[in-house]
Amino acid sequence: MITARKRRTGLMATAGVFGGVLALTALGGTAGAATGGNDAGSPPKAQAPAGQAGTQDASDARIRFTPGQGAYNVGIDRPVAVSVTDGKLTKVTMTAVATGTEVPGTLAADGTSWKPDGRLERATKYQIAAEAVDAQGRSASAGATITTVSPANDFVGHLSPENGSTVGVGMPVTVTFAKAISDKAAVQSEIQVSSSSGQRVVGHWFGGTRLDFRPENYWKPGSTVTVKLHVHGAQRTVTFKIGRSQISTVDARTKQMTVVRDGKTIRTIPISSGSAEHPTYNGRMVISEKYRQIHMNGASVGLTKDGKPAYDIQAVPHAMRLTDSGTFIHGNYWGADSVFGKVNTSHGCVGLKDIRGGGDGRLPAAWFFDNSMIGDIVVVKNSQDKTPLAPGNGLSDWNMPWTEWVSGSATP
Repeated sequence: MITARKRRTGLMATAGVFGGVLALTALGGTAGAATGGNDAGSPPKAQAPAGQAGTQDASDARIRFTPGQGAYNVGIDRPVAVSVTDGKLTKVTMTAVATGTEVPGTLAADGTSWKPDGRLERATKYQIAAEAVDAQGRSASAGATITTVSPANDFVGHLSPENGSTVGVGMPVTVTFAKAISDKAAVQSEIQVSSSSGQRVVGHWFGGTRLDFRPENYWKPGSTVTVKLHVHGAQRTVTFKIGRSQISTVDARTKQMTVVRDGKTIRTIPISSGSAEHPTYNGRMVISEKYRQIHMNGASVGLTKDGKPAYDIQAVPHAMRLTDSGTFIHGNYWGADSVFGKVNTSHGCVGLKDIRGGGDGRLPAAWFFDNSMIGDIVVVKNSQDKTPLAPGNGLSDWNMPWTEWVSGSATP
């Protein structure tokens, strides 16, 4: 069993075999998904007030994805499959993130596996969502994202953000390599990142497989960032725009979040953050993924009790990822109104008032989701957590002092 502390300080592993070149895709998108998550907050209780959802016993069904969550450069002919133990699959959908196109697939007659019917598209990010039931009829759901190999074949890696995208002021440029780079200086020298704002941009290596670029301070709103790569024969120019500045500060002591856009406070929202047992990280985090609905299950991040997930919450609305280890800011439909602004109850996430299905745009979670973009900054302060947030945990680069950041560059 993974302890809560190990779960919160570890990073999500990247699974799968890499075979190809640079896959130039977005790190995150806006979609509906069923996927493993953590820190979702205390699950609905049996004694929940009227109008609050209850919860069933955790399902014995265990869903598995091949290749695993986060796999890059997956071969288009390589077997992609979903399987289940101690249960039967009831529904599997696989869609291209950028277009929403659904991939046809076949569910085995015995309900234990699913696979796509044909070849996948190259350089495409796919979301897979699966649902299953166990022998007692208890449901389970999970999901994964994979990215297929790009057309070239002489450089392996992944770059974000996406060409032509508009992102928040906190979005770093991230290049991930399939294997450790031995000559970091040579590789880094062939990747140039510049901004129309004139800000100095410096690269920093997180181990041997990840190279991030950022300026000393957040990108200037309205600027354009250009990434030029000429590595091992792969040539590509990527540009993306920086949108308005939005920095949201969560105060775990006052249990309020202040949303500041272009220097002006536009809203203050009551929140519920991590409990004393599972406090939220302090520090500067960056929104890397957006999901209108997501399934959060404690077992996916090692939080179990008596062999069952510590929580299993269906259809968590308006969820936005803040760390790879599982911190989200999301809607909460199971908490009483008296929780928000008053009590910290979650397993480490930041919860905002919402309804199941997320259909009321007037509520705080829906408003914040609709007014946030990939790359926006969320700052948490005054949490009881004493563990430093690792800069490489998600897009938390801004927690590293500039002098230390520059020292992690392989080039002058």
